[in-house]
Amino acid sequence: MTRDSMQKYEEVTLSTTSIFKGKIISLQVDEVRLPNGENAKREIVRHPGAVAVMALVDGKMLMVEQFRKPMEKSLIEIPAGKLDPGEDPMDAARRELEEETGYKAGSLRPISSFYSSPGFADELLHVYLAEDLVKGEPKPDEDEFLDCMALTLEEAEACMAEGKISDAKTILAVYAWKLYRLTGKI
Repeated sequence: MTRDSMQKYEEVTLSTTSIFKGKIISLQVDEVRLPNGENAKREIVRHPGAVAVMALVDGKMLMVEQFRKPMEKSLIEIPAGKLDPGEDPMDAARRELEEETGYKAGSLRPISSFYSSPGFADELLHVYLAEDLVKGEPKPDEDEFLDCMALTLEEAEACMAEGKISDAKTILAVYAWKLYRLTGKI
C-alpha cells in the first residue's frame, strides 16, 4: 500500500471509549473521521492474538472436538489457543498442541498468519505445521473439555461438508493439508 492510498482510506481516531475489558477480549467504540470528512463510530474487539496447529501424524491430522458456546454446538477444530502476554507465537503453538492433544512437535514451522475478522476485531491468528510428533498425555485447561482425534483428509473433508468443521482456521488447515499432499509444499 502506498502512502497516498493509505491517506486515501485512512480513518483518523478522534476518541476512544472503553466499553468492556474481560479475560480474553476488550471492546471499545472509536469515533473516527472518514476520508470524506464525515464522522462515524467503529466498534472494535481487541484480542491478544492466537495460534493454531496443523499437526500431522501417521497420515492423519490431529483435531479436537469441543462445545463452542457462541455457536451453541460442538465443533471439530485444529488445536488452538490465545497468546499469553509477551508470549512468542511458536512457543504458544507448542504449548497448545501439548495441552490439547498430549503430542509434542519434533518440528514446527509457520504456515500463515491472518486476521480472523478485520471488520471489527484485531485478532491475528498464527497457523503452524507440526510434524515428527511424540505422543504424551493431554493437559487441558481446567475449563476446557475436549476430545482429541486423528482424521484422514477424506474424513476432514466429510466433516466440513457436514458442518462439523466450520471455523476458518480449521478449513484453512484442511485445504493447506490437501495442497501439501498434492505438491509437498504449503
